[in-house]
Amino acid sequence: MELIRCPWCIGDYEYTRYHDEEWGIALKDNLALFELLVLEEAQAGLSWKTILHRRAAYRQVFDAMNPEKIARYTNADITRLMRDTRIIRNRRKIIAAINNAQKFLAFAEGPVSFSDWLWNWVNGEQIVNHYRTVTEIPASTSLSEQISAALKKRGFTFIGPTIIYAFMQAAGLVNDHLVDCFRHPSLLLHD
Repeated sequence: MELIRCPWCIGDYEYTRYHDEEWGIALKDNLALFELLVLEEAQAGLSWKTILHRRAAYRQVFDAMNPEKIARYTNADITRLMRDTRIIRNRRKIIAAINNAQKFLAFAEGPVSFSDWLWNWVNGEQIVNHYRTVTEIPASTSLSEQISAALKKRGFTFIGPTIIYAFMQAAGLVNDHLVDCFRHPSLLLHD
């Protein structure tokens, strides 16, 4: 019997694997969340599949997504990244990644980690939606607007409500797998 999946992932092996093994699964590791935030910023205006196929390159050129190293990038690093055809060469997105690495590190100096801060928005529990079609899934929500505003207040850039909602979906703060998808929690209960 073939598994039923969300239709957006069908037709590309890597995209399907991402859907099956990563998307919508609760992610609480700080460094993994940082990487995902950088990739979601890069994805703005593009398809996630475009970024997913470049993820390995991003890890290579951005020092394994190490926020401490990225936070110290200079103009020479920006120039290097702007010349690398393996990634999206958008100066604003690259500068945002550097800025956001600096702001991300500020969480380490505070009383709450980035992961704890983020998951507090959903009281530590994944929001499980029950959409039947892809067209029902919103591009942003009032919660993504609130998180975006809070991050902007902390100095993060290039993190509007739509980027943050995609980030929330990918990190599993919300589960937007369609109800007939084998990854939807209501179906997982019956495995």
